[in-house]
Amino acid sequence: MADRLGVVRVDYDGEGLSEDRCPGAPLPIVRAWVEAAVARSAAHGDVPEPTALSVATVDADGVPDVRTVLMRDLDERGPSFFGGLDSAKGRQLAARPRVAVALTWPSMFRAVRMRGGAEELSRQEVEAYFRTRPWGSRIGAHASPQSEPLADRATLEAAYGECARRWPDTGSPDDVPLPPRWGGWRVVADRVELWAGRRSRLHDRIVWERVAPGGLDEPAAWRRSRRWP
Repeated sequence: MADRLGVVRVDYDGEGLSEDRCPGAPLPIVRAWVEAAVARSAAHGDVPEPTALSVATVDADGVPDVRTVLMRDLDERGPSFFGGLDSAKGRQLAARPRVAVALTWPSMFRAVRMRGGAEELSRQEVEAYFRTRPWGSRIGAHASPQSEPLADRATLEAAYGECARRWPDTGSPDDVPLPPRWGGWRVVADRVELWAGRRSRLHDRIVWERVAPGGLDEPAAWRRSRRWP
């Protein structure tokens, strides 16, 4: 396979990233890139999941673990995502609340990386988001003890059917209660990096590192620098 994979090459032809386009704090440009990815997904379809977020944690043995979820909010406090508190990521974040995340848009030759702390969201924040989910997704959150061993697909579908009968779809956001062990996390970033692909692998990398308390929108909290590609 190495002989085949080694010849797969794309000469990235992105528009790049210059310091004069990068504010003193990372949030404005991160938000602009996310909005551009969402718009491109709607217009061209070549960004199928513009909010797909790779989330890396560390298990009890110090082994890295990564999975892809959906980023469901982004504000000055950081990006947020949701899932089972007793899932692998939930247990890992409870034991070691440090995380690295990445948004990647290959067709746009862009990526965003963040790393820092993971802050569990309040039940009020989780409830507010849970109520916006489609009925089927809310049922699925009850039916699936995430990351636990599963005998077969039929067992999953039976559990879903049982929950669907218990909480039928009434068209109300309140027809399915919030599962007690379903929650969310916010990434409290210490480091943010934007990557823009350029020709001949001369990519642009701009990094913001935290130097003081403050939000992603506060320039005084960040030091910006360029890195070798």
